Amino acid sequence: MFVVGLTGGIGSGKSTVANLFAAHGVPLVDTDLIAHRITAPHGLAMASIAAEFGAAFVAADGSLNRARMRELVFSDDSARRRLEAITHPLIRAETEREQREAQGPYVIVVVPLLVESGTWKNRVNRVLAVDCSVETQISRVMSRNGFSRAQVLAIIARQATREARLAAADDVIDNDNAPLDALEAQVDAQHRAYLSLARLAGA
Repeated sequence: MFVVGLTGGIGSGKSTVANLFAAHGVPLVDTDLIAHRITAPHGLAMASIAAEFGAAFVAADGSLNRARMRELVFSDDSARRRLEAITHPLIRAETEREQREAQGPYVIVVVPLLVESGTWKNRVNRVLAVDCSVETQISRVMSRNGFSRAQVLAIIARQATREARLAAADDVIDNDNAPLDALEAQVDAQHRAYLSLARLAGA
């Protein structure tokens, strides 16, 4: 199946854009949702996480203690790599399973860290970046999550730069405070283009 990798920095509006594609009947595979699922109560990753990091990183309901883990991996790169060694193979396997099961003209895989991973570019047919200014990212995440400006900047600093995402993208949707109808028009145009590309790929 023809695969579009949808990416963007935190606060760029990836979910909004993905849902607009879904309204056209395009199946979505969201790697963030998969990551949450495997770290939910008794999820696929939880036994390994408990063994690697200890019971303090498991909440009472058997899910990942996200606040404690977030604090650790932001201050300790080796811990982040140990966590990724557990979660990334599981996320990849679940993503591939969902792609195989997807029914539609093409599939969109939402990958927030597509550029950072270094491997996703070769696993999709097109890369679609949702773009906005850094200031727009900051204001959206502060409003949505209640984070401080410093917290948002720390997250952005760990992601690919705006320039790197744009350089990696085959297609770009501008979501720098675009009105919904303008965003819908951009998605409509990309959807038509992907339908054509998917037909060509399957010919």
